[in-house]
Amino acid sequence: MTSRTPDLRPDFLWGASTSPHQIEGNNVNSDWWRMEHQSQGILELSGDALDSYHRYGEDMRLLADAGLNAYRFGIEWARIEPEPGEFSQAELAHYRRMIETARGLGLEPVVTLHHFSSPRWFTDEGGWTGATAVDRFTRYVEQACAILHDVNWVVTINEPNILALMSGMAAAVAEGADINLGADVRMPTPSKEIGEALVRAHRAAVAVVHEHTSAKVGWTVAQQALVPAPGAEKLHAELKWAWEDLYHDGARGDDFLGVQSYTSQTVDEKGIVAHPGHPDNTLTGWAYRPDALGIALRQAWEATDGQLPLLVTENGIATTDDTRRIAYTTEALGHLHQAVADGVDVRGYLHWSALDNYEWGHWAPTFGLIAVDRETFARTPKPSLAWLGDVARKGGALGAQGAHAEG
Repeated sequence: MTSRTPDLRPDFLWGASTSPHQIEGNNVNSDWWRMEHQSQGILELSGDALDSYHRYGEDMRLLADAGLNAYRFGIEWARIEPEPGEFSQAELAHYRRMIETARGLGLEPVVTLHHFSSPRWFTDEGGWTGATAVDRFTRYVEQACAILHDVNWVVTINEPNILALMSGMAAAVAEGADINLGADVRMPTPSKEIGEALVRAHRAAVAVVHEHTSAKVGWTVAQQALVPAPGAEKLHAELKWAWEDLYHDGARGDDFLGVQSYTSQTVDEKGIVAHPGHPDNTLTGWAYRPDALGIALRQAWEATDGQLPLLVTENGIATTDDTRRIAYTTEALGHLHQAVADGVDVRGYLHWSALDNYEWGHWAPTFGLIAVDRETFARTPKPSLAWLGDVARKGGALGAQGAHAEG
């Protein structure tokens, strides 16, 4: 069998993603740092994380040397504005150096302004439903725009639907509840109130970035790839609105939509069906569903009436078996190719994650293309990094394993 000849854009982005709190280390002014230390041992501590605050150049070089042409990373609000109205020019300069380093290595920077963690004081003011939330966020975004003048891709808020869920659960975690966002439990529905507040913050931030830069602006949605069981179509539609389409609707008028996909779940008459235990489940307990990326792309395209270009900003698998990571990603990319062939406008694929990192309370789930020794911080590229770089160099061509992903 021959390799599939993809019909991708010549400027298609091939890269990997990270977030600041998960890799930088010592994000001491953030609400997440505080929550880790107040969780009474329920959450593992991020600590030094991967020390990427100091080692970002090495991380980027590994991606570029492998053949990738893009890197999605975040700037940390809690570092830039550690106290209300006090902006750190040194921290802004740090993130500016990151942008310049990426550019110097031939990596297109895709910059995220908010990736789950916020300054402690913002959360203490009421967080996203506080009276000053939109003003506080847009003031921060205005400051950030000073370093974004030549950035082409800006993500305002990462996974607002999961952020709405997490924000609603934060108080429960502080009281000793466990967080399990994707495995063998029925998840609660994201807070509509917080979701609508995030839409308002996003729309305000988009306007600010458009005013001060020429960047394409959007946000990323955690696509659940929900499918209805027979007879559950009405509940499926309701849950799909609460989980995704509220945020798709909030993206109207944007320049692109970030699609983030890992697995798919069924909706029955009781709600989203938890993944039962199975040997094929990933380290997060999610079902092994590389086909979810195709479902997610099509659902996002349909939900936005085919008006928004899509950028895959996260897709990956938590596994210690890198051969399995390559197999999963090969099949997922096959579904991406089929979606493009069917007319879906996809502008890039950014794998989650560049590095094995801190997965929001746990270190065990390993999503990375690069392994990291957490004591020495030594980076060890996995075969999957070279494999994905080779796919990028070939313009997305896949071998026989991914050539007929749609069956």
